[in-house]
Amino acid sequence: AKQADTEVMMAVNLGTRGAEDAQNLLEYCNGTADTDYANLRRKNGFDKPFGIKTWCLGNEMDGPWQIGHKTAEEYGRLACETAKVMKWVDPSIELVACGSSNYNMPTFGEWEMTVLDHTYNYVDYLSLHQYYNNTANNTPDFLAKSVHMDTFIKSAAAICDAVKAKKHSSKTLNLSFDEWNVWFHSREQDKEIKKKGWQFAPPLLEDIYTFEDALLVGCMLMTLQNNCDRVKMACLAQLVNVIAPIMTENGGRAWAQTIFYPFLYASNNGRGAALRTVVECDSYESHDKGKFTVPYLETSVIHNEEARELTVFAVNRSLDEEMELTLSLEGFDTAVLAERVELYNDDLKAVNTADSEAVSPVIKKASKGENGRLVTLKKHSWNMLKFTY
Repeated sequence: AKQADTEVMMAVNLGTRGAEDAQNLLEYCNGTADTDYANLRRKNGFDKPFGIKTWCLGNEMDGPWQIGHKTAEEYGRLACETAKVMKWVDPSIELVACGSSNYNMPTFGEWEMTVLDHTYNYVDYLSLHQYYNNTANNTPDFLAKSVHMDTFIKSAAAICDAVKAKKHSSKTLNLSFDEWNVWFHSREQDKEIKKKGWQFAPPLLEDIYTFEDALLVGCMLMTLQNNCDRVKMACLAQLVNVIAPIMTENGGRAWAQTIFYPFLYASNNGRGAALRTVVECDSYESHDKGKFTVPYLETSVIHNEEARELTVFAVNRSLDEEMELTLSLEGFDTAVLAERVELYNDDLKAVNTADSEAVSPVIKKASKGENGRLVTLKKHSWNMLKFTY
């Protein structure tokens, strides 16, 4: 990516450090005056400030695995005071308070209420993290996890709004889903690597993703798009090698994992306004970590007014049957299907390697006269339909 297209999201250490160190780090990064830490940056060869605008107040502070783990009360007080001094140094920054590390944390809900009771007036976002796995090898339940993600988002937003009402605030707090992905393939491998003791750059967390992982990642991206009224930032973790869409060999080749493609198309074509959709389809029940009603069709629709494009993303969750998708594009009567992209493999466990790409998109140009209002989606497939008008 070009430098102009990227921005840093920085985190301060609220585990073993505190408000003073956060203030000093911010002054080092963004300071413009004749002060000790701004001058230290200049001495180190960076005359201009870095201008980092988004800062996380710690990371997963509800997690007992974290060094410096805190209770909600302890973290809320520290985050509040840290937010104050950081905004004194640079009032233009945005701050992210730590929400629960995942939806199934035993303190979820109570943690958010307590933390936001302290920090609501001083922060701009609440963070969410969530990784999903298919250790049970149950594909229907696995593909249902984006519904779980949707519930997590709506629950966190509801808690933010409850605190807003309690405080009689006019500010709406938005969400930063700053860690999300599928993660589980490498865990047993990592246990064996760690048994060997200290190593230089060991290949940890190098998940090899399957086609069914790509289906869930596609569904998760649609979930984020459909909740973009509250989720204003969302970060796929990570990007290269470590639970990542791109894999490399040391000093050698690079290749796209299966999950790369839904992310690629969502990034390039998911720009504009997310439209609210009304979906009518059959559904099934998932019993993984709570009972969820799961529609066989997962979809999002993005309107790019400037490019005069309407993009429909769709996953058919059915493992057995094709789906006849009928689209009613009200207000876009002149729209015609310009491009179809399909991601499919009959083998749900298919993977990509440096030598062989088993899962890659098939681009289908629409035939003359086809307007795309009736489209057949293959069983367990990810699809993108781009309309122009």
